[in-house]
Amino acid sequence: MSGLWNDFNDAQSNTNFIPKGTLAKVRLTIRPGFDDPSQGWTGGYATRGSTGAVYLNGEFTVTEGQYARRKIFTLIGLYSPKGPDWANIGRSLVRGMLNSARGISDKDQSPQAQAARRIGGFADLDGIEFVARIDVGSDAMGEEKNEIRAAITPDHRDYAQVMGLAAQHGYQPPVQPAPQQPVQPPAASPVPGRPAWAQ
Repeated sequence: MSGLWNDFNDAQSNTNFIPKGTLAKVRLTIRPGFDDPSQGWTGGYATRGSTGAVYLNGEFTVTEGQYARRKIFTLIGLYSPKGPDWANIGRSLVRGMLNSARGISDKDQSPQAQAARRIGGFADLDGIEFVARIDVGSDAMGEEKNEIRAAITPDHRDYAQVMGLAAQHGYQPPVQPAPQQPVQPPAASPVPGRPAWAQ
């Protein structure tokens, strides 16, 4: 008999992962940390790890769909004593999040797009909603876990569908021009040289 409370051989392993590559709308909550105004890290959002690395401790909650209310924990790198790579990966993720949340193509270099990729502080990211590509990585103990490494922008064919009520988030799908009706040429005049009304 299975399911007994003295034999757990038939219990499911924790395979409760969102499949790698899944696109989902998520909301970021930044867990509190500390400030370093000299770096522009204010509002108590940055966290300093034991190695000296600094990051945003991100809790991403899936907002709708099959995996609604599931949480994914991902660190967004701000600084590493080992070099710039981790911070550059973090900056790239934040750029993607802003593009996704604000409905901007990554290729758009207009002044409006550039302004939309600027933030006043990390508070602007706390609560941001965007489309994420879910990945599977490993934690410090080598155990598998879901994480977020990339945001999906309007350039992706599934962006508008996953974003849901996309118009509320500033994204407007391209407007298709109405088909042109053929213009009727004026009626030919039976008498050459005389306008049609004078016939």
